[in-house]
Amino acid sequence: MNLALRQVLTRQSFRLCDRYAHKNVAKQIPLTSQCSVIQYRKYSDNPTESRRLPQLMEFPPVVWPSFIKFVKNWMFSNFIIRPYFDQEFSLGEFIEASKHAVQVVSDALQQSDFKALEGLVEKDAIAALKTAVSKLSVSQRQLLAIDKEDIFYAFPYQVGVMFDDSDKRWVEITMCYHVLRGLKHMKESGDLPPVSLGVQPEYQDNIFILNYRFIREFTKGVEDSWWVNIVNHFQPHTIVKKM
Repeated sequence: MNLALRQVLTRQSFRLCDRYAHKNVAKQIPLTSQCSVIQYRKYSDNPTESRRLPQLMEFPPVVWPSFIKFVKNWMFSNFIIRPYFDQEFSLGEFIEASKHAVQVVSDALQQSDFKALEGLVEKDAIAALKTAVSKLSVSQRQLLAIDKEDIFYAFPYQVGVMFDDSDKRWVEITMCYHVLRGLKHMKESGDLPPVSLGVQPEYQDNIFILNYRFIREFTKGVEDSWWVNIVNHFQPHTIVKKM
């Protein structure tokens, strides 16, 4: 599975360095997401509730893009990352490649195949995901697998550059994906969903939002590749913003 991923992403493979400790990095450009506080509803043994997916990791849910961050992301990509870190970097290519990573990671989670995530997802993140997935019902686990063709909207919420005192540097990209399960088959059959699908009750249980965060070290002389350190799946209709 990891080999197939690397073939698709070529040099943009998704791997996490065991020696990297995110909390010890001195950030000169802050990456903290300024998201609304969101409260998740409690789950019960009710069949309807069992078809709802709670968050997998502790991370402020990202749903929509920010115009200010969009401008900053463009500037970081074109005026910092490309000229100083990676001349071949393309944010558009990264977005498309990241969709394949989502499919690989989500398939492994659905099968509880955490071994397949080694060398792809950071160790602490794997441990957190193991705990979260173990608490899910069988029907909830079936909701985890995502076909990349079911992603109908994807955007980088935040692109950040980090440095520390020893002149090490990293790039971190938080991605958001909007998913309609079954969209691929709808397209193939010509039965496309309505534009207002978000408010249509018959579609709500099949709409998911995914937040994945990728990181790569760009320290001079260090050969590294992209790693995943945040994985979150949730359904927008199951969350309620605190007033």
